[in-house]
Amino acid sequence: MGYLAYYRMFRPSDFDGVVRQEHIVRILKNQIAGDKVGHAYLFCGPRGTGKTTLAKIFARAINCENPQNSSPCGKCAVCRALAEGSNLDISEIDAASNNGVDEMRDLREKVQYPPVAGKYKVYIIDEVHMLTPSAFNAVLKTLEEPPRHAVFILATTEPQKIPATILSRCMRFDFKLIPQEDLEELIKSVFEKTGKEYEPAAVAAIARAGAGSARDSLSIADMCASYSRGKLTYDDVNAVLGSADWSKVADICGRILNEDTNGALTTAEQILATGKGVGVLIKDMLSFLNDCMIVKVCRTAREIVNLPEETYKKIEEVAAVADGHKLLRVTEILSKAETDMRFSTNGRITLETAVLKASMPQSDYNIDALIGKINALERKISEGIKVEISKSAPQPQTEKSVQKEKTATFEEIETPSVKIEHENKPKNVLLADDVGENPFEAPPKKTEEAVQPQLFDDYKLASAPVGVVADKTKVFAKFIKALRTTHKNAILFTLCMDLDNTFEGDKFILLTESEAVLKSINRADNAKFVSDVLLELGVTDYEVRFRPRGETDYEKAMRELKENFSGADIKEK
Repeated sequence: MGYLAYYRMFRPSDFDGVVRQEHIVRILKNQIAGDKVGHAYLFCGPRGTGKTTLAKIFARAINCENPQNSSPCGKCAVCRALAEGSNLDISEIDAASNNGVDEMRDLREKVQYPPVAGKYKVYIIDEVHMLTPSAFNAVLKTLEEPPRHAVFILATTEPQKIPATILSRCMRFDFKLIPQEDLEELIKSVFEKTGKEYEPAAVAAIARAGAGSARDSLSIADMCASYSRGKLTYDDVNAVLGSADWSKVADICGRILNEDTNGALTTAEQILATGKGVGVLIKDMLSFLNDCMIVKVCRTAREIVNLPEETYKKIEEVAAVADGHKLLRVTEILSKAETDMRFSTNGRITLETAVLKASMPQSDYNIDALIGKINALERKISEGIKVEISKSAPQPQTEKSVQKEKTATFEEIETPSVKIEHENKPKNVLLADDVGENPFEAPPKKTEEAVQPQLFDDYKLASAPVGVVADKTKVFAKFIKALRTTHKNAILFTLCMDLDNTFEGDKFILLTESEAVLKSINRADNAKFVSDVLLELGVTDYEVRFRPRGETDYEKAMRELKENFSGADIKEK
């Protein structure tokens, strides 16, 4: 007999050998034990999860003369005949190539004949969703009320394409993707049975590539075993899968996170020059960034990624240079590039554009890019940075300068420049244990040497008497200006800069269309800071309100009119 592939050689012959799918196995075994076998079953789920295998085991079990724990014994005359293929009581039909109405009419006629040796005549129809509407109609009545000796098992990966009239006549079983841990155990058992030596990291890489499919995992394992004459290594698996060189992928991702645009593009060109496809490179980069996020977030990251120690340390090193927002932003950009590849005639340009955008957050107005820049600044300050506030000497006020101040716009208001000097201190490596509950926050401060510029000590606002607002039109501009004076409130400045504002009498109203922004500004520490700033401007009463999106121009005009003339009786006609 010729060579059998792993997925055929090690196909389970009883229920105990099926990998996972315990919920389905338990129901089928109980039906066999209680002699409650149904007439129509629908096995649906992803490829390689055991649908056809379980259908064959079930077909042999219900015909077995001496079932062992509801599984076929494999020793009786019926089991031997079914195993040899000489028994016609079990028929397997490929609906992809026999999807016409004539084939189903032929099946409807043959189903009337009783079984030859066993108790049941079983029809396994694989890829049943490929049947034409006429074929479904031809088998419909037979499927609803078949002879007592007939059992139908329909298998499909796309149950949504099956008519509701067929679905309602079957007992449906949904197969699940197989967890990576179980796939690793399956691959290890196969290698041990065949005498193949392996590294645990190589087995983990095969299981990840299998993506929940036992057949795909065993097919990859078969290729890897043929590729490596000695011990199967992690590098051997990468070579078989056609993945880009792992060190190069780590290098390009590290350069992107470090905002080294030139280095990232150069590395990408070097990888593509070796013949690797653009799609393969993007896929490998996404996989690496996913490992970085796991290392950064999970305390049990070593067990989850299951990589060699040297590889894990490299991932740990790359993950330490970025916070969660930056990793999330880069991942989203590359995911979009992978989708755009389907409609692109030049994949290289799509990749290079994504690399440029990912490594240049300063040119991106995405909120994750902005928060990432703020967190990077806070992290640098926590590692030790001297901050000097340089301000111009106060100029004597003239009539002309006063007039200019009255007409100044928000963009024209001066902001003190900040000079930052790095100290030569070793950087602290950020590990998963340092992240805490929220990996998207900047790392905690490591030193107490950072000099924090204080709003009311280093930058004095032009204070107004408490309860007296000199110029209501300038309150919001001065309020935003105050938030810009210190990095400490950079996030609060980001939240407030897009707010609408108005006055109801002497009450200052801030309007937002985001409930998240509303909750953040009203948080105790932020609310106190906002209150203190407004008090310096003479505002003693303020409120942050939520304004639903979708407000029409007419509704906005009426609302503003009522707010500006709160004492008047305004009626809509």
